Amino acid sequence: MRAEVIAVGSELLLGQITNTNAKFISSRLAEVGIDVYYHTVVGDNPERLAETIQLAKRRADILIFSGGLGPTKDDLTKQTIAQQLGCELVSDDEAMETIRQYFKQVGKVMTDNNKQQALVLEGATVLPNRYGMAPGIAIEKDQKQYILLPGPPSELEPMFENEAIPYLLHVFGKQDIIVSKVLKLQGIGESELEVRIQSILESQTNPTIAPLASPGMVKLRITAKADSEEEAEKLILPVEQEIRAIVGDYIYGVNDDTLASKATELLLQNDWSISAAESLTSGMFMAELGSEPGIGNALKGGVVVYNEEMKIERLNISRSLLDYHGIVSAECAEALAENVREQFGTTFGVGLTGAAGPESHDGQPPGTVWIGIATEDLETASYKLQLSGSRNSNRKRSVQFAIHYLIQKMREKKEVKY
Repeated sequence: MRAEVIAVGSELLLGQITNTNAKFISSRLAEVGIDVYYHTVVGDNPERLAETIQLAKRRADILIFSGGLGPTKDDLTKQTIAQQLGCELVSDDEAMETIRQYFKQVGKVMTDNNKQQALVLEGATVLPNRYGMAPGIAIEKDQKQYILLPGPPSELEPMFENEAIPYLLHVFGKQDIIVSKVLKLQGIGESELEVRIQSILESQTNPTIAPLASPGMVKLRITAKADSEEEAEKLILPVEQEIRAIVGDYIYGVNDDTLASKATELLLQNDWSISAAESLTSGMFMAELGSEPGIGNALKGGVVVYNEEMKIERLNISRSLLDYHGIVSAECAEALAENVREQFGTTFGVGLTGAAGPESHDGQPPGTVWIGIATEDLETASYKLQLSGSRNSNRKRSVQFAIHYLIQKMREKKEVKY
């Protein structure tokens, strides 16, 4: 079965709200084996909505609409679909009573235009709205299924989950389900990744593999279709193992994992502690780790030493080191990491220094960043980045790379495997 998700609302086209409904609907349809080939957004215009319906009918078996079921003049989804399908609109008694009870409960007078929220397509299955007023509608016409849902996510999501999904499963029966697993990589570009796994990409059938670029990272989505989730996972496993054999050093997590969550997990699992000395990132590294639950058991603290004097006064970095090697240098980054680790008594110390931009700094071009990581039992390491984004983009990417290298150092320390 092929579905198309059609969001109705000029506010979506104007960028005033985000179309989260399409993401939710697609993810749930994938879980029950219904393919979504198109997402469409159309404004509150009956002519353009009619054109959208005609196009969707030619390429989908199921048309799912969100929005346009309210009481105002621009809520025309039901009226336009009724006209396209040659159906009458009739008032649903249960929906009408729900609307009356709502106005009675809040102590307001119900205006006549609210009555149009109780209108449904004649002969349709009414999907009750237990979190709002306008009911949903499901109807079959010319071997096509039409599902109409309210726009607010607080109403759409429970209605789709509890009413629309059971309706579709009753109509079509159980379909093959679709399961995806996302591998998250840091420290490798999308083009290099594609070259390295080219043979796997060329031979893909089921599962399929799709590289996805994201800010500061690359994702690989492995998607399998099977009779059950267990069978789909069995199809995914050998492909994942083959990918890990080639680029496993760059994989830091899967699905909802973030660099910060993985670093926190490893710190807590091994009872390790961490501190940081930040120059160009001004506390962003510690803030990123600090967003993770439980990090207080590992993150002891740190310092922001933005200028040269603070590096000398607060962290006892020698002036001669800075004069000879410069602030934007491997030596400075390593000294930041070592001295903050010693000062806070932590397992790991991280130091970040660099030229965020847009101007050069300390004789180094913008985007030059050095990251130092110090830990007991291992030699202090430094890593150079040459970034090309805006000032704040460079700072954010520096934080991501710092956490990436920290994870690598933790793996080295105890050969921790993800």
